[in-house]
Amino acid sequence: MPSFDIVSEIDLVEVRNAVDNANRELSTRFDFRNVEAGFELKENQVTMSADGEFRLQQMLSILRDKCAKRGVNAESLEEQKVDHIGKTVKQQIKFRQGIEQDMGKKIVKLLKDSKMKVQASIQGEQVRVNGKKRDDLQEAIALIKSSELGQPFQFTNFRD
Repeated sequence: MPSFDIVSEIDLVEVRNAVDNANRELSTRFDFRNVEAGFELKENQVTMSADGEFRLQQMLSILRDKCAKRGVNAESLEEQKVDHIGKTVKQQIKFRQGIEQDMGKKIVKLLKDSKMKVQASIQGEQVRVNGKKRDDLQEAIALIKSSELGQPFQFTNFRD
């Protein structure tokens, strides 16, 4: 019985490269000259620090641009609240990995409501889709790609 897995993963090496490139751009930009601002990567979250919220918005734009150039989908970025610490302003940016339970339920419901001849089941941080025909599975992939669920998905482990 053919099957495939739906996963949501990002390449942390590319994220590290994007953060390094963003730090390099900050050091060369005229509007960030003589300003304490920077990006710091720890595990799968980036901490941006600057002297004002406007600069944080500019830095977020730079980070999104660098991530796009490195092939990291911008939908995986999740902005946290802005923290004011003395004269500096910090913001955490998390990179979503894996499919959470709520999102898995949305995917399963989407596939069931479409009346396709496939079965979907949540298995940890991924969703496994089974079907009798390869064409049904390809239709399911097309449906998930076309629906905007707010998170990038990859389709792996395709088996006949």
